[in-house]
Amino acid sequence: MKLINITNGHAQLVNQQLSATDAKLVKVYSLGQSTVIYSEAPTHKNIVIINKKRPIKEVEIDFVIQRTIRLPKEELEILRVHNFVEISHTIRTGRPKFVSLYSD
Repeated sequence: MKLINITNGHAQLVNQQLSATDAKLVKVYSLGQSTVIYSEAPTHKNIVIINKKRPIKEVEIDFVIQRTIRLPKEELEILRVHNFVEISHTIRTGRPKFVSLYSD
């Protein structure tokens, strides 16, 4: 499997995403007959995988996650619908909460 960056051929889609959403980065990839749209914002990362001819395979989902977000599947929210998969990861912001190691 190869994930090929085809962002330059989808300038209108990229411009729409950048202007209409909070995305700071949008990339479009080809994965055979599937199209992968990766977007990154300050609070989240999203991946959409679309194939108009067949359902998305689990191995394709794993491959795209490994090549883009690089996080365990357990940390991601994955929505599967026949020929469409959306993968989301919320980026935690702010300071970590202080937890005392000592009890009174």
